[in-house]
Parts: sequence; C-alpha cells; structure tokens
Amino acid sequence: MNSGHIKEAYKEIFKSHGNPSLKRHIEKIIELDACLPYNSTFFCITNTQDLSFEYISKNLKACLGMDEADLKSKGMRHLWSKMHPEDLEVWLKALNELMNFTLKEVGVEDRSKMSYTWNYRLKNGKDEYVNIVQNTTPLEFDSENKPIIGLAHYTVLSPEIKMQVCASAKLLNDKDEYETIYFNNFSQKILPDGISNRERDIIRLLVLNYSSKEIGKNLGITPNTVDTHRRNILKKLKISSTGELIGMLKMNKNLI
Repeated sequence: MNSGHIKEAYKEIFKSHGNPSLKRHIEKIIELDACLPYNSTFFCITNTQDLSFEYISKNLKACLGMDEADLKSKGMRHLWSKMHPEDLEVWLKALNELMNFTLKEVGVEDRSKMSYTWNYRLKNGKDEYVNIVQNTTPLEFDSENKPIIGLAHYTVLSPEIKMQVCASAKLLNDKDEYETIYFNNFSQKILPDGISNRERDIIRLLVLNYSSKEIGKNLGITPNTVDTHRRNILKKLKISSTGELIGMLKMNKNLI
C-alpha cells in the first residue's frame, strides 16, 4: 500500500459527523486497530464497573504473549494477578490518589479532558516481569462523574529498566495541549524511617497550615510539646525551617 492509499484509509477511519456517540467512537478505535502495525504497545477498552475488557487490541499477544480471548473472559482481576507483588500495594495507592485528586481538584466539565498515566511490573507469557506504562483516557462517567469506560494504552518496556512507580494526571487545556496538573513518585519516601508516628502526625497537620496550638489541641498534647517535636523533625531532616518542610511536601505530594 503506497502513502496515498494509507492517507485515504486513515481519512475514512477518522471521518465522523458532529459529536459521535460513545458506541461510534469505540467502533472507530476498533476499526483503527486493523490498520496499526505490530509494535511494543497495545490498547484496551476498559470497563471499571464490572472490571472487564470491552475490547483488546491485536498487539496483546506480540507484547505480552497472552491470549486475547483468555484475558477478555477473565477480566481485569486476571491481569492484576500477574502484577509484581512488590508493586501491587504501591499501585493501588497511586490509583486511589489519582481518583481522590480528580474528585477534589478537577471540575466535572474538565474530567472528559483528562489523561492518566502510571506504571508497574507485570508477568508476561514467558513468566518474566516486564515494565508496563499505562495511559488511560476516560470515555464515559457514572452518575457521580467517576470514569467507568476508558481507553487504556499499554507500553511494554524491558525488565532491565529500573522504574519507580509514578502516577500523573494531565488536562487538555484551551490550547489543545496536555499539561501536567498532578505528579507523584509513590516509590520514594521523602521522610526517613527515623521519623516517629507522632512526628508524622504533626507534619500532616503542618501541611494543612495548623498552628502549634491547633496541633496540640488536635493531638491532645501541649503547644510546647508540639514545638519540641517540630525542632526534632527539622534536626532529623537537616532543614532549617518548617516552611521549607511544608514546601517540599506540598510540591512533591509524596508519601509521608
């Protein structure tokens, strides 16, 4: 097929009138699959209400050595069962944080313009763990404006690459460009293990702009005790001020 025929084929695939329905949109995506070359990515139409795959692209077999019919019949839980055990809890934390961020920080009118990315390790058909970078775009929402149908792209990378579990959210802005509005590295803890649970409680309240008096009242300790904890926290972290600590945590949004 020459370049002219290819251009015409893609014109026909993307041709639509007005605002196509979700059903028509998905039909076009599936139609496109037949024209895509084999590569290191595959995509699925996901249904988070019943944890199923509405569609799985042809590249699944080439990318992971998995059977399309088997995965479709067993659903998302089967795919998750192949996730690296060290990544599972971190991955769940990342998904929860992305959902909380969306519900609290993203207006209902913008949720259809969002794109989410995260990564994890998954066991392929050869019983080898490979890196997966997943990007999901919501297609349909439930009555509470939570995404239920999505278009998920999976990129498979070599197991030799060492990757920390990260998650990001991007919004399609007025210039039709995706801008990152959330990022978190869930594999990295800013606060070391030497920080006590009481000190972590105080840090969480400091991030919420509570005063020492307010923190003391909340935790049932005196303001002087709070101030002592604050000095110990700064000493352990080797930083000079509470403002520096708060700025560091707010900017990175990491686990504490």
